[in-house]
Amino acid sequence: MVVLDASFVLLMLEPSAPAPKDPTTGNPVGKCKERIEHLVDQLTKARTPVVVPAPALAEVLIRAGRARAAYLDGLQSTRAIKIEPFGTRAAVECAALLDGAIKTGKRRRRPEETWAKLKYDRQILAIAKVLGAATLYTTDDDLSALAERNGIHAVRVHELELPPVDAQIPLLPPAT
Repeated sequence: MVVLDASFVLLMLEPSAPAPKDPTTGNPVGKCKERIEHLVDQLTKARTPVVVPAPALAEVLIRAGRARAAYLDGLQSTRAIKIEPFGTRAAVECAALLDGAIKTGKRRRRPEETWAKLKYDRQILAIAKVLGAATLYTTDDDLSALAERNGIHAVRVHELELPPVDAQIPLLPPAT
């Protein structure tokens, strides 16, 4: 099972969404759309359950604007994607995450982070943990680090595989 955060869901739903920056180059991730499509193909072929935590869904819907209904419809009509609520088990796990952060002094936030963002990140991670997710797909460096510290492999867009290049050379040029 894998979990998607809001930014990843937006990249899936909105192909014209701007690519996140590649932390190794500082430039937008090359072939972002193709990477996302290849990931979706791989997950679909492997029949990997895909979870969108309800807090991530809320973030998607906040950013969706007029596309809100279409995005929600698209997510709910896809059998491979399950929207998971922030329930009692996740609340207990989230409290444990925050408790651990307070004890280790990692509760501090960076100046550009809001407390709301930190809470959303912890809620998303708590849902992933209680479901036993192996991987969290995110564009968020902070959420990625938090997931890794808690035993969940985090993958960001620039780390996604590029789709294989078609080795066949077409006999005819593409129709125009």
